[in-house]
Amino acid sequence: MSTFKAPKGTYDLIPPESAKFLAVREAIAAPLRNSGYGYIETPGFENVELFARGVGESTDIVTKEMYAFETKGGDRLALRPEGTASVLRAALEANLHKAGNLPVKLWYSGSYYRYERPQKGRYRHFSQVGAEAIGAEDAALDAELIILADQAYRSLGLRNFRILLNSLGDKECRPVYREALQTFLRGLDLDEETLRRADINPLRVLDDKRPDVQKQLGDAPLLRDYLCDACKAYHEEVRELITAAGVAFEDDPKLVRGLDYYTRTTFEFVHDGLGSQSAVGGGGRYDGLSEMIGGPALPSVGWALGVDRTVLALEAEGVELELPSTTSVFAVPLGEDARRVLFAKVTELRKVGIAADFSYGAKGLKGAMKNANRSGARYTVVAGERDLAEGVVQLKDMESGEQTAIGVNEIVAELESRLG
Repeated sequence: MSTFKAPKGTYDLIPPESAKFLAVREAIAAPLRNSGYGYIETPGFENVELFARGVGESTDIVTKEMYAFETKGGDRLALRPEGTASVLRAALEANLHKAGNLPVKLWYSGSYYRYERPQKGRYRHFSQVGAEAIGAEDAALDAELIILADQAYRSLGLRNFRILLNSLGDKECRPVYREALQTFLRGLDLDEETLRRADINPLRVLDDKRPDVQKQLGDAPLLRDYLCDACKAYHEEVRELITAAGVAFEDDPKLVRGLDYYTRTTFEFVHDGLGSQSAVGGGGRYDGLSEMIGGPALPSVGWALGVDRTVLALEAEGVELELPSTTSVFAVPLGEDARRVLFAKVTELRKVGIAADFSYGAKGLKGAMKNANRSGARYTVVAGERDLAEGVVQLKDMESGEQTAIGVNEIVAELESRLG
C-alpha cells in the first residue's frame, strides 16, 4: 500500500474505466468541432477577482466553495470553479472579438475544483466539457448549443435525460421582478445569511436546495410573468427553433442557474437516475459578463456538461459504450533474436496505425500468452528460433484460435489486410 491516497472528494481515472471518460469527452466535443467551435485551454487557476466579479460574490461557489490561495508574490489566485469566466477572459485578452468574425465559438475540456461535501456525483475535483459562443445576440445560437448538447448525449446512447428551459429576462425587465421577489422574500421566515443573499441577488434564493427554504417558495412570483416583450419574443424563438429540430424540452419557470451572470435563456440537463445530483449539465446566455470583468459589451451564450455525471448517467441506464480495443496485435518473442525481430515489427505496425504491444520482460510462453489474452488483442504474433530459421512467425487469431505461419516480411501487410 502507498503512504498517500487521493485527496478527499477526488478520484483517479485508471484503465480500463478511464476509457469511458475519454469516449464521453470525445462524444461531447465531436458535434462542437463539426459546428465551427475551436478548442481553447486556460490555466487551472486565475485571479480570485475574475470569479468574484463574474460568478458572483453572493454565490456559494465564491463564498464557500472556491479554493483560494495567496502566492509567494502576494497574488490572490483561485483554482477555477467553472469554465466560462476563464474562457471569456482568455478571449478578451487575445482580442479574439476584434478579429471581425463574431461570434467567437470556442470549446474546452478540463478539471474544475469546488470545496463541497463529497457524495456520489458531486466531487471536489470534477471534469467538464464546455462551449461558448461569444459576441452575438441571436436566439439561433442559444438553440444551436442546446441542440448540440442533445446530439452529443444521444450519440452516446443516453435517452432518459430531460432538458429544462427558462428565461431570466434582461436588464430592462429583471429589475422589476427583482424588487417583487425581494418584497416576497422579506416576508418569509429565512435566516440572516439567506436574507442578506436576497438583498444582493434574490434569484439565488430560488436556487436554494434546503427543503425548509423550498417549501416557503411555492407562491414566489415567477419571472416569466415579468418578462418584457423583447425577452418574451426572444425566448419564444429559442423554443420554436429547438422544437423544429425535434429536441424535446420542458418549460421550467422556476429554473435558476447558480451563477450570477446569466440573462435570458437558461437551461439544464437533468437525469432522474442520479438521485439528488440529477443535473448532468447546463448553461445559458450571459450578455453582461464581459462588461463585469472589464471588457466591452459582448452578448454570449454557453454551456458546460459534466463528464463524471454523464458517465454515471450512462451506468444508470445500463448503456455499454463501444470502446475501441487498446491493442490489436500482441507480439510474443521466444529468445533474443526473436525479441529484436518482433520489436522492429511492432514499431512498423504502430507506424501504419495498428495498435500493437509487446511482451516485455523475461517471460516464458505461458506467461506471455496470458498477457496477450489480458491485452484484448485480436491477433498474437509468436516467434521462436525455429520459426525465424524458416523465415516465418506464427500468427494466432485470438477469437477463433486459428494459427497460421506467415513470412516475417509479410507480417505488416497481412495484419493491415485482416484489420482493415
